[in-house]
Amino acid sequence: MSPTSLLGLHIPPAGPVFFAALLVHIVAGMTCVVAGALAATARKRPGRHPRAGRVYLCGLGFVFVTASVLAVIRWRHDAHLFGIAVVAFALGLYGWRARRAHRPGWERHHASGMGGSYIALLTGFYVDNGPQLPGWRLLPHWSYWLIPAAVGVPLIVLALHRFRAGISTRPHGGARSVASPRRPSSPARR
Repeated sequence: MSPTSLLGLHIPPAGPVFFAALLVHIVAGMTCVVAGALAATARKRPGRHPRAGRVYLCGLGFVFVTASVLAVIRWRHDAHLFGIAVVAFALGLYGWRARRAHRPGWERHHASGMGGSYIALLTGFYVDNGPQLPGWRLLPHWSYWLIPAAVGVPLIVLALHRFRAGISTRPHGGARSVASPRRPSSPARR
């Protein structure tokens, strides 16, 4: 690995602050990719889903902060990546806030915000690194902007459909169980 290459990707010679921020940015981005995938594939109940979601949102905060530093140092080259980081972080916060507020329909807002954030995160990676990736370098530049959404949006729609049908919260993804009879509530004590 030469000083201008990291994991086979070209690193612009922009000084030690840029390089340090970029290292944190890469680690945070990789953390987000793994945590986001874990949260998306987990049952939507206490446990793995909210834990992975918190890790994702924390990592996304680091991605946003480091993208800001990288853009300040190389604005002409990285301004569009800063914009993508703003969108990714804003959508992540929107999804998190929807879950916390728990208003009617919060599930749709939560899944759309977090899923949209994940799509934006991957878009930023491919827009910046696609020309250097085997296979991807053969694609036209506009495809780096569209492929993550072309794959991610249908998956979000499917997840919303599954959630609405109650599939994502069932233990084994099977048919809905018969509702148990309600217990009578105890009278209020005075």
